[in-house]
Amino acid sequence: MNESDERYSTAEDAIYESFFLLMQEKDLDKITVSDVIKKAGIVRSTFYNHYENIPALLTAVEDRTIQDIFRLMESFHPKNDKDMCFSYFLAICNYTRKNRFLAHLLKSPREDAFFEKAITMFHKYVSNVTQTQKAAPRKKTEFSFMIASAIGSTIGVLHKWTAENFETPAEEVAGLMSKVFLSGILPYLS
Repeated sequence: MNESDERYSTAEDAIYESFFLLMQEKDLDKITVSDVIKKAGIVRSTFYNHYENIPALLTAVEDRTIQDIFRLMESFHPKNDKDMCFSYFLAICNYTRKNRFLAHLLKSPREDAFFEKAITMFHKYVSNVTQTQKAAPRKKTEFSFMIASAIGSTIGVLHKWTAENFETPAEEVAGLMSKVFLSGILPYLS
């Protein structure tokens, strides 16, 4: 990575971080380019070198968040291994706490393009995973519903956790999600 690439990446990270911080201070539709550049400590032209406007920044934040979530999901290879499940769910908890955009959306969900985009991608993910299974159609249907159940369960738990301002330790939340997955969902996927 050359110096120019590093500066570009550093500025982009500063823009993201300032946007996340601003989301805690004001409604999404009230955030302006001026707010972002002031909080990020950058000049207006630097912002416009990265994004056309706030909606473009929001789209980029949504896309990055969804990509991160899918990278986490694809790294998970369910096995009857309590430690592996715990590590996976702990990674999801830590990512949710770190990604203020995701935490904000989970805390106060509303009709949002992000959720529509995420649910569409989850559906494609479930369909793709199901197609790779070498099982009878009935078993594939059951398998796809169990994966959808696991995704929905995880989103529900993360919603509750963020709404309670992360009061419960991440390790405890991850332990509960592991227990649900290992005893309630994994048996149907095996």
